[in-house]
Amino acid sequence: MSTSSDPGQLPPLVEPGPELDVAQRRRYSRHLLLPEVGAVGQRRLAAARVAVVGAGGLGSPALLYLAAAGVGTIGVIDADVVEESNLQRQVIHPATAVGTAKVDSAAEAIRAVNPGVEVVRHRVRLDSGNALDVLAGYDLVLDGADNFPTRYLVGDACELLGTVEVWGSVLRFDGQVSVFWPGRGPVYRDLFPSPPPPGSVPSCADGGVLGMLCGAVGSVMATEAVKLICGIGRPLVGRVLIYDALAMTWQSLAVRADPDRKPVEALIDYDAWCSGPPAAAGSPAGAAEIDAPAAGEEIDAPALAGMLAERRAGRREFTLIDVREAAEREIVTIEGAVHLPLADLLDAVRAGRLPEVVPHGPLVLHCKSGGRSAQALTALRAAGRGNVVHLAGGVLAWVRDVQPHLPGY
Repeated sequence: MSTSSDPGQLPPLVEPGPELDVAQRRRYSRHLLLPEVGAVGQRRLAAARVAVVGAGGLGSPALLYLAAAGVGTIGVIDADVVEESNLQRQVIHPATAVGTAKVDSAAEAIRAVNPGVEVVRHRVRLDSGNALDVLAGYDLVLDGADNFPTRYLVGDACELLGTVEVWGSVLRFDGQVSVFWPGRGPVYRDLFPSPPPPGSVPSCADGGVLGMLCGAVGSVMATEAVKLICGIGRPLVGRVLIYDALAMTWQSLAVRADPDRKPVEALIDYDAWCSGPPAAAGSPAGAAEIDAPAAGEEIDAPALAGMLAERRAGRREFTLIDVREAAEREIVTIEGAVHLPLADLLDAVRAGRLPEVVPHGPLVLHCKSGGRSAQALTALRAAGRGNVVHLAGGVLAWVRDVQPHLPGY
């Protein structure tokens, strides 16, 4: 990040639509009273086509405010269904929507807020094969994705399409927002040239997020969208807005395009690229040559239940290690597991202190869904430990297949 020149007044993204009718003038009268928006700005909003990636924590407030503001066409892009754990922050979905497609629940909520908005439902997981087709034709893209592969995919697709992107992210009590305008300012890869090492940054599902944080950041994203569509104010082009909910502070940092960065020429396999080699996650030297855990190095939840029963009966010896964070264990645990967070395990591998923290003998590793335990297995194997397996699907699979009365998250 560095000092960037002010981009100055940027042109509106959308040409005005038809004159407003009586009902529209009545509904949007508070916008019409704002000289910066006025009737022409409201006509631009009515003519705008905005895609929102993710109908989750950030997408929820953004979608509701865009609909209320009178954005004419809103594309909702999400492949997931509503889960109970979403309701704490994804305010567009009611409790009655649990189990239904997020795009359907969001579309119903948008129509309830503003029947005049056209909703385009894209119930797909964006990938390098469909992203350009899905995003083409939209004037603006709001990216509220909660994972790095999708963020890089959307950023690269917008660069290739020349489409303006409003990006936001949240984790725990912190949020960030920026605007990426290809050709007029930096893009996502200028701010984040490469993904972080796998496992080094928890997702909201692993690290948690304050529900109201999503409302604050999602509302800023919607505000930036309206400003860009109407061509008013100073958008966050060349700046990153950082919100600390605990300290209740907002900070603006300047960022500019990297003149030496090679422009994006094509979309790639973002899941593979963001997963990276194990060495990038803090594994010892040479771990990049180690393959991912093989089929024989993972067990399913019923098999683990049988092993634990044998251990209780004195017929088997092994150590079950939970590599999740302590707060996750407050929600649900597998009885008999010892706690060793992944970061501590990897630190021990790097420092050569593995015998001090990991018991001798057979090991079974588990996390929430299998990703972190597979990473721990790879690091242990690279450090010379054998007789190690991990639980496929993690504690979520345990709850689903063995103890369904326990809570998932």
